[in-house]
Amino acid sequence: MTTFADLGLSPNILKAVEEAGYKTPSPIQAQAIPLVLEGHDIMGLAQTGTGKTAAFGLPLIEKLKGEGVKPDPKTAKALILAPTRELVNQIAENLRQYVRKTHLKVNLVVGGVSINRQIQNLAKGTDILVATPGRLIDLLDRRAIFLDKARYLVLDEADQMLDMGFIHALRKIAPLLGTPRQTMLFSATMPKLMNEIASAYLTNPKRVQVAKPGKAADKIAQSLHFSAQVNKTELLKDYLNDSPEGLALVFSRTKHGAEKLKRHLESAGYDAVSIHGNKSQGQRERAIRAFKSGEARILVATDVAARGIDIPDVSHVYNYDLPEVPENYIHRIGRTARAGKGGEAIAFVSATEIGYLRQIEKLMKIEIPVAGGVRPAEEKPAPRGGGGGRRGGGGNRPRGGKPQASGKPSGNSQGKPKRRRNRRRQSAA
Repeated sequence: MTTFADLGLSPNILKAVEEAGYKTPSPIQAQAIPLVLEGHDIMGLAQTGTGKTAAFGLPLIEKLKGEGVKPDPKTAKALILAPTRELVNQIAENLRQYVRKTHLKVNLVVGGVSINRQIQNLAKGTDILVATPGRLIDLLDRRAIFLDKARYLVLDEADQMLDMGFIHALRKIAPLLGTPRQTMLFSATMPKLMNEIASAYLTNPKRVQVAKPGKAADKIAQSLHFSAQVNKTELLKDYLNDSPEGLALVFSRTKHGAEKLKRHLESAGYDAVSIHGNKSQGQRERAIRAFKSGEARILVATDVAARGIDIPDVSHVYNYDLPEVPENYIHRIGRTARAGKGGEAIAFVSATEIGYLRQIEKLMKIEIPVAGGVRPAEEKPAPRGGGGGRRGGGGNRPRGGKPQASGKPSGNSQGKPKRRRNRRRQSAA
């Protein structure tokens, strides 16, 4: 069996790994760490929850530690870009665990908090900077940080950066880094546009792939339940009551829908919190802390939480609404079955979401088992603000639940032009 000691890491890094609770390297770690230490550019593909942060973070720390030189003021030696605040916070938290036995300094910059405080933190120099692209560009424009001394670039969850429109920010940031440079790209899915990034920013990369694109973790038990949109809230409460233990993460397609659902659950006596793009950074962090500690058993979120929430005790993921982008389904359900544990992922599917379901099953090359309800005839999503549509999509709740009355499926945010949908995804981060 491969151990972390076999991968070429020094004793103080191994000590930090042990204190972080890691026993043996995951497949992505076992394959990527030696290649990063050898100086190769990396194109890594692995399922969520498999330890990608350690796969690039540990060898990066090892190489920076060996340089033995402090960074100059307002500079960074390594840059890690991630698409959401939550993911940046999670990466920085992990890296700070790994650098405890070294002199290295980790800083993070995200939107939604004081930029002046971030400017002060960057003034003394940074070994590893973790950032969202938008806030980093703000700081570059203010000349608070210079990247010409950075010799390492990591793009984490690069597929979502493409989906959220960050390719233009990446094209602005990447040329500012120093050369020669080692670049690492990690993702859980591999859309076609990923090859554009790989060819533009990676030099003769080593491909590390431990899972087929579109494949979810093996220990996730997936199922779906057909239901009219108006019946989903009662259906969700039935499921929550049937599984009172563990933590439940509920995904809504829109910010308004997430907040409305959270308030309804609170009024019904459930301990629920929410995170979405209308929440301040402080509110989002407090909600995640409450969820992580078990103070709140239910977290209702938009796709802002599909990545960056690494909580091993999430036992259930409920897709209250299916995502418009099929890859996001994989990232959503990847919030459970973390660190080798098992988990359940249940999707509620209305008549207007059959098209989304087909796209998800095509991507994953599976047919998701049906737990309840009757598959309705597909309906096109109603235009925003419109009623319309036939009635249907109800179904019986398994395990003794009462039959649900049919209702008119909600259009939610479906049916909007693609350009406007992309702008909404950016605002959610």
